[in-house]
Amino acid sequence: MAKIDVDQILKNTAAATGIATADLQGFFVQGEQKTYKPEEWLFHESTPRQWAGFVMEGEVEIVHGLHGSSKHLAVLGPGALISESALLDDSSHFTGALTRQGATVWQISKEKSEVFRQENPDMYYRIVARIAQRISDRLRAVSKQMVGAKDPAELIGGVRREHDSLGERELPNDAYYGVQTQRAIENFPISGVPLTNFEHMIEALAFVKKAAAMANHELDALEEDKMKAICAACDDLLAGNLHDQFVVDMFQGGAGTSTNMCANEVIANRGLEIMGHKKGEYDFLHPNDHVNCSQSTNDAYPTAIKLAVILSLKDLLGAMAELQTTLQNKAAEFADVLKMGRTENQDAVPMTLGQEFDAYAVMIEGAMAALKRAEDEFHDINMGATAIGTGLNSPPGYADRVTQKLSEVCGLPFRRARNLVEATQNAGSFAQMSATMKRAAVQISKICNDLRWLSSGPRCGLNEINLPPMQPGSSIMPGKVNPVIPELVNQICYQIIGYDAVVSMAAEASELELCMAEPIIAYDLLHGMMILKNACITLVSRCIVGIEANREVCRQYVENSIGLVTALNPALGYEKSADIAKEALKTGGSVYDLVLEKGWLKKDELDDMLRPENMTDPREIPK
Repeated sequence: MAKIDVDQILKNTAAATGIATADLQGFFVQGEQKTYKPEEWLFHESTPRQWAGFVMEGEVEIVHGLHGSSKHLAVLGPGALISESALLDDSSHFTGALTRQGATVWQISKEKSEVFRQENPDMYYRIVARIAQRISDRLRAVSKQMVGAKDPAELIGGVRREHDSLGERELPNDAYYGVQTQRAIENFPISGVPLTNFEHMIEALAFVKKAAAMANHELDALEEDKMKAICAACDDLLAGNLHDQFVVDMFQGGAGTSTNMCANEVIANRGLEIMGHKKGEYDFLHPNDHVNCSQSTNDAYPTAIKLAVILSLKDLLGAMAELQTTLQNKAAEFADVLKMGRTENQDAVPMTLGQEFDAYAVMIEGAMAALKRAEDEFHDINMGATAIGTGLNSPPGYADRVTQKLSEVCGLPFRRARNLVEATQNAGSFAQMSATMKRAAVQISKICNDLRWLSSGPRCGLNEINLPPMQPGSSIMPGKVNPVIPELVNQICYQIIGYDAVVSMAAEASELELCMAEPIIAYDLLHGMMILKNACITLVSRCIVGIEANREVCRQYVENSIGLVTALNPALGYEKSADIAKEALKTGGSVYDLVLEKGWLKKDELDDMLRPENMTDPREIPK
């Protein structure tokens, strides 16, 4: 790998920002280099800003949108400033940043930048002034981009008429969706949660339609020009365009027909533009005859759900991995903090706070492994089944060919289901994934329960740890600070547990040859993964990283706990240990002090037994 020329990069940064090169060099010399792996997040939207820096090598993508409809905003290359707003205030990140191929970034922490500000105020404020101007310019550009301002002529572009078997409907001329989508808008004004919010589902539909077009063309069921137009339209969707056209409500009847037809219509109308025709000129490219060729909602839709779940699961696992790593880091930090373990909310035997947090990390690791195992079954798909699994209206060999093409276009190892009739009616894999996600939610919620208990008080509770304060805790009780982040995550986990009940009922309602309730399955799985991912991100950034141990409180509990006699039992014997326990309960004295008073152990012997490494692992007891 070629050596990174930092000086040249800073000169490029200076030229682009108007900040003097000497100022940049003087400031960033306080920082350090950080390398990120492919697909790794540098920071998440809504999390606290921890550093400012510049890109040294590779590319960093800036995106906005936590809720499944993320919008690509920019790509930053070598020399570009990143997270520079950390120098202006303590606000959270407005956007997220990730690297697709890996990147190296030079970073200076907020703590070090504050020291620099105090020692070099003139240089610091020269830098900040230029950064503030650049951020102002950027915000104007981003605002325009996110609003998606249209040309006035577009806004008054009139209407077009389309028809289906039920009659005609008027549609806005600039709409890429068609008449069946319009009917869905009218029929299902239920949740206000449109398909637009679930970009992975839109991507999955695009992959499915692209694979189908390629397979149909190879089997002489679709002309080349139509295939190319469909593929180009799908690529547009995969690039993040036209997602605002997927306006159907996630709650819908018809086993997903409205979603499937929305995709067919948007792809057809974009394909028509690519072919040089107007929207709605379906003689040249038809939503049903061409985009939906050799398909039914009953194979295209569940396949798209499976692919969307796989894509969403990747995001969820990434956030859970961050949670696991942070818990492991806390376990190492607290390895020497002796405390009392508790069973049934009663004192048990000593342990370390590190062991407690390490157990949490292992829980998350187990939940991640279970989710990965559940994912495997999602690679079995029923494309080619058409209506009920018999393959009616598809050409010979289509099922195998379209499965192969889908694997090629999305890079995942899909397999044709062994029995297409079974695969079309059986929603068991969805129920399994939901149950596995519930397991993850149960374990994360248990961790949050523990954090609330361990931080309770501070004067009248356990007070073994301090959670970072996030907001004033009461409108009437001054000074109260509540564990709002664990409380939030608890509620999200309850929601996911409820979603599992819904998915179970929906899967059970699969009657005869089709599960009609797949739309609610799709919503609960995809929305559940979205909110659990965001919960993990928030739990890490706004809670766990800032947890501190109250070491002395933990130690005092051990010394004063009746449970300590269990640890002393091998040295004192059962009878003496029982006597000590009774006296401690009667007098309120500490086990530690009573043992010393009676002279049954010397202080150095007792202290040796109370060393964390001696209290928390099996060892030979001194005679």
